[in-house]
Formats: sequence, C-alpha cells, structure tokens
Amino acid sequence: MKNLVEELRWRGLFHDMMPGTEEQLLKESTTAYIGFDPTADSLHIGSMVQIILLVHLKNFGHQPIALVGGATGMIGDPSGKSDERNLLDEATLNKNVEGIKRVLSRFLDFNSTDVNAPILVNNYDWMKDFSFIDFARDVGKRITVNYMMSKDSVKKRFSGDGEGMSFTEFTYQLIQGYDFYHLHKHYNCLLQMGGSDQWGNITTGTELVRRLNVNTEDEGAKAFALTTPLITKADGSKFGKSEGGNVWLTADKTSPYKFYQFWFNSSDEDAEKYIKIFTFLDKATIEDLIKKHRQEPHLRLLQKKLAEEITVFVHSKEEYEKAVKASNILFGNSTSEDLKQLDSQTFLDVFDGITQAEISKLDLETGIGIVDALSAKSGFLSSNSEARRALKENSISVNREKVSEEFSLSTNDLINNEFILLQRGKKTYFILRAV
Repeated sequence: MKNLVEELRWRGLFHDMMPGTEEQLLKESTTAYIGFDPTADSLHIGSMVQIILLVHLKNFGHQPIALVGGATGMIGDPSGKSDERNLLDEATLNKNVEGIKRVLSRFLDFNSTDVNAPILVNNYDWMKDFSFIDFARDVGKRITVNYMMSKDSVKKRFSGDGEGMSFTEFTYQLIQGYDFYHLHKHYNCLLQMGGSDQWGNITTGTELVRRLNVNTEDEGAKAFALTTPLITKADGSKFGKSEGGNVWLTADKTSPYKFYQFWFNSSDEDAEKYIKIFTFLDKATIEDLIKKHRQEPHLRLLQKKLAEEITVFVHSKEEYEKAVKASNILFGNSTSEDLKQLDSQTFLDVFDGITQAEISKLDLETGIGIVDALSAKSGFLSSNSEARRALKENSISVNREKVSEEFSLSTNDLINNEFILLQRGKKTYFILRAV
C-alpha cells in the first residue's frame, strides 16, 4: 500500500493518530469512516477537509465510509461549543440528512462496484430501535464517567462560564463511540477519522470497540484513530467564512462565482497552505507553482490555480469557466454580450452592493430616453442637466456600451429579462431592475 499518512503530512492534513495506525494503513486495504452531523441541509467548506480525506483514502486503495448522523444530529456534538445547541425537529433533521447525502454523493460514488467502493450510512438506522435501558446496560456499562469527564470537550464545558452540559450532550460521545463499534462489527471498519476537536469522541469509540469485544470471537479487536488539524487563516480569523457568512458547497447557498472568489481572494500565505490541503495536485506541481508565485506574486498564479481546482472539484469545469468570465466583467474589457450570458444570481453577485432602482417593463416596451433613465426614472444622476453633461462627456455606458443623448432604453437591453447596467466613468455603477 502507498503511504497515506506520509501524503497527509506533507499536505498539512495530519494532526495526530493512535499508535499502529500508519502500520495498519500500510499493511492492507483498510475501511475507515468520518461522520457528518446534519446541522444544516448542506455542508460548507469547513467540511471540505473531511471530504477530501475520504477521497484520498479511496485513491490510496482504502475503503471510505461516510456516516450521516441522523441520530447524533438529534443530540448535538458538544465539541468546540460553549453552549448547548438547539435541538432540531424531526422534519428539519430529515431534510438536512437528505441534503448532506446529496452533497457527499457528488464527491464519492456510492454506486461504484469497485472492491473498495465508498459506503454511505446513517446512524439513525441502527440507533432508532435501541431502547434507553438496553443502551445504558450494553454500552453505558462499558465506559466510566471518570473516563468521559476526562475529555476536553466535556472539561471545557464544565469549567466555562456557560450553563454547563446537559445529560443529553454528555451522552454524545457514547453514541458516536457506539457508531464505531457498529461499523467495526458490520463493515470491519478499523479506523475513524475527523478533525482534531473530535479526538475525544474518536478515542471513546476505539475504547468501546475494545471493551464491547471482550469475551467475543473478536476479543482484543483493534481500532485506530487519525485526526486532521483545524484550518485557520494566516490573520487568525476563522476559516470558511466570507462577508456573507459560511461558504457553502451547494450553488443555492453560495453561487459558484462567490465560491470561486473566496479562494481567488486568499492571501499569499493562505494560498500556499490551501493548495496543498484542498487540491489533489502532486507535490512537484505544487512546489513549482509556489516557486513561480513567489517570483511574480502580482500574477496571483497560486490563487488562480487554487480557485480553479477547488471550483471544478465542487461545482464543475463549466461553472468554473462561467465564474472566471464573471470575474473578468468587473476587471476586464467585457461586452454587452458577456453581461447577457450571466444568470441573474451571478449578475447580482458580481455587482453586489451596487445601488438599484426599479423601472417599469411597460415603459421599456415603448422606450425610455436615456436622460430620463439616468435622472427622473432612477435617481442615478441628480438632474437632467447633469445627465446631458455626462452624455456629452461620453462617460455613460449601458451594459458596457457607450451611448449618446439620442439613445433610448428598450426591452432589448434587459439582461435575463430583468436588469440593465448603467455606468458613469470606469467605477460608478447603477442597476435598473425591470418590474
């Protein structure tokens, strides 16, 4: 077997592991899992490390299991949280589970017939019929409260300023631990992986595998753990957030254009780190890119390649190309035809924050004189005289094309049958929205 741990180390994807983990991965094809709790109906780029880890696992000849936490999602993971989460109702939880399954299915082929084909499971399937009494007797009996209290995720909550931790959240590590035991028993899963904040939950799982197999045919069963570092930005701010909030992996929540822009706008220091973590480019290619980028940082070669690789991986080659075209509209020599190729959401994303005014579509059918459109109909310019002066200076553009005082706006000028872009000079924009 190729050395997966060595690959993860140079990429900056390795944080810690239990003794024997690397040897197990080198010895034979190994089944490993990562859990995703359904706190929303999609995943954001904070989950990308774990998705990429599962893909690396598959590429190195091992078998990945993606677990969606339909059961654990009902409780809420206390790891890294200072307060109790609000419990989700069943309808929301089911919607979230299905949404996360759809996202994961874009990166891992769960219908594959390969020997090490990825597997998708939902822990609600084996927890739903487990009675509280049976769980307390069969699982709770195996782990002491002292052991559970020693975990950082528990200690921080007890020593913090919040309201402490409910019994519900306290049981989370036991349920996650039982997941590992179940997957070990039914899928011969030997390894659990996750972020470094999951170390306590994961090691509880390895302990349960060992203790629940005492006096069975699998006595002395081995189970392993491997964690990845939590990704941070060079300036210390939280990774995965943009000005609009989380950067999601579905286009309905974060458009491919905004997704592309997030990566393209990475600092030089972050781009050097991210290109190793979030792409599958080999070491030689990445080192060459970093070398060229350092020689000519103004060309932003690293950011361009990073944004290309991850946008194609998450969305598609076609969406990446559209995002690049959209980016060039603000900074390049784009035309009216380029604008009209943008879908409505991308148009609004490109011109995010630009002042808008509504105009009547009926008026456009008969035509609106450009002077009226610039002043009385929109308020873009303060008066007809200012509008005429700007037109005489040849500083007014409609959808990127210069116009004169004789020009009239019509429905033919609408982008996606909805928008018209007005511009004065190079940097002052205004949007008319036809209603």
